[in-house]
Amino acid sequence: MSLAFGAVIRVLEQGLVYAVMAVGVYLSSRVLDFPDLTVDGSFPMGAAIAARLLTAGVHPFAGTLLVPVAGFFAGAATGMLNTKLRISNLLAGILTMTALYSVNLRIMGRANVPLLRTGTVLTVLQNKGIPPGVSAFLLFCIVVAVVKLVIDLFLRTEFGLALRATGDNEAMIRSLGVNTDSMKIMGIGLANALVALSGALVAQYQGFADIGMGIGTVVAGLASVIIGEAIIPPRSVGMGTLGAIIGSIIYRFAVFLALRLGFAPTDLKLVTAVLVIAALSSKSIKQRIDNSERRKAVRDVGTEVSL
Repeated sequence: MSLAFGAVIRVLEQGLVYAVMAVGVYLSSRVLDFPDLTVDGSFPMGAAIAARLLTAGVHPFAGTLLVPVAGFFAGAATGMLNTKLRISNLLAGILTMTALYSVNLRIMGRANVPLLRTGTVLTVLQNKGIPPGVSAFLLFCIVVAVVKLVIDLFLRTEFGLALRATGDNEAMIRSLGVNTDSMKIMGIGLANALVALSGALVAQYQGFADIGMGIGTVVAGLASVIIGEAIIPPRSVGMGTLGAIIGSIIYRFAVFLALRLGFAPTDLKLVTAVLVIAALSSKSIKQRIDNSERRKAVRDVGTEVSL
């Protein structure tokens, strides 16, 4: 029983730490309507910078808080390629992601940096007397709560409303005098700042930073957002960010169940694709069922009238 409980807690921890990344993907894909592939490069960049700073002796909390700054500039680079050089959003993200692969290798100096003997934010908490089995869950709960609160409040400010309007109707908000190029650069930068922060926390949680840990990150983030939207309709900003967080947790539980059912780790990308397809098609299937029931009700009423 204790082993099962420990496994559930570990999955919750993973869902929470990746939820920070999911909120970043929500900002770019839903708020700005910008399909950003920079995520696959900014996520391992966060891990790489955190690993380099921590192994150099920087305090874990200071090193972790510096990571979002680099993530912001990575996202801003994609935004500038799209807005200033008029490169399509997909290609701009791919170009930045490709460049970040080399940048991340330069930062780490090698493909993998172990952190098992290095002080991390988790070891700092454990040194304060918090048990190892509680420190990660407590830290990630606090981080996710703070991120959600800050993003929700930010998107309700005047600047945040302009950012949301840019994603909803760019031509309209531009006619009102808003610089939509700046909105995109800031929005994509903020999204990747969250993604990089998630990467830094994941590296410290799993005990290493790896150059390939960002592969498929954007798909996992989109899966979390889509699953969350299927469960919690995003009628407001708060519901949208909550959906991304809940979706991240559900996604990690789905991966956990897939492994328990006998799927190999190499099959997880297939599981992710099936989850995304199911979440995307659920609304369409529900609509078809409702339409079928409505047509049947109309036919029944017509039959009764004719009788």
